[in-house]
Amino acid sequence: MTLHAGTTLGGRYVLRSLLAVGGMGEVWRGVDTELDRPVAIKVLKEHAAANETFLKRFRNEARNAAGLLHDNIAQVYDYGDHDDTAYLVMELVEGESLATILERERTLSERRLARIMIETCRGLAVAHAAGVMHRDIKPGNLLVREGDRVKITDFGVSRSMDQTTLTQTGMVMGTAQYLAPEMALGKPATAQSDLYALGIIAYEAVNGKRPFTAPAAVDIAIAHVNEAVPALPLTVSPSLAKLIMDLLEKSPRKRPKDARDLIERIGRLDLAADGSTPASDAPSAPSPAETSRSRSGATSRAMPPSIAPRSYRPRPDAPRKR
Repeated sequence: MTLHAGTTLGGRYVLRSLLAVGGMGEVWRGVDTELDRPVAIKVLKEHAAANETFLKRFRNEARNAAGLLHDNIAQVYDYGDHDDTAYLVMELVEGESLATILERERTLSERRLARIMIETCRGLAVAHAAGVMHRDIKPGNLLVREGDRVKITDFGVSRSMDQTTLTQTGMVMGTAQYLAPEMALGKPATAQSDLYALGIIAYEAVNGKRPFTAPAAVDIAIAHVNEAVPALPLTVSPSLAKLIMDLLEKSPRKRPKDARDLIERIGRLDLAADGSTPASDAPSAPSPAETSRSRSGATSRAMPPSIAPRSYRPRPDAPRKR
């Protein structure tokens, strides 16, 4: 099906303008004519729609994200299929991705980074409490609104604890540059895996580059497992540098225990002054009442491990000129 401005999907969602194009699909600004509200519409490309694994990922995103209600998670409203074209209807977030911000600014002030991390943790805390691990936390999946408010998006490779894994033998879901060591080894993703990815983002945001780079995605994944994290510059506040290094521990058990714990630790940091609101003034960890807002009925069941040999090719994040 050829898409263009004016195309109507499901008899109610009208495409207005193209927002973004990726390997799997396109994202359009649109309108829900029944509710008369603006929406974002993600449409799976024809070649991806013919691939059962991509279709399962798409359905996973609809199921997992739609079961989470929180201000720091981009809400999914609907899922459907129109003339063999699969689509997701989502909340339209007015803002820009953290990837775009880092591309433009290269680094962030420590206090701004702290605010963005806290906002991200608030959303992760709710997802993790519902048994949903994102598994692809990266700058491109964090949408930053006015006031550095964050919306987590793209649960396409996420997994609820009551779902069987989409991972095939020799294949690991996620983006190599932000992949936790245990995931690179084919082990189950946990809350600490998402926190590791957030640690990579923090490292990148204060240092201007990621800790591990290589021409091939598999070599980056192997570096996460085997190589020591390069030291941060002395210009980074010691307390923040220590927290980032704690997030990037190879063993999940040595990282902060969960997103709520990380929020508390960020609030205690002694950060470099930049005239911004202190991190401790940012919103606190989500309350039990907020956590209970999730509609997910996930139950606990471990994901069977897979193997990540040299042929492993995770989807790399878009390269950035340094």
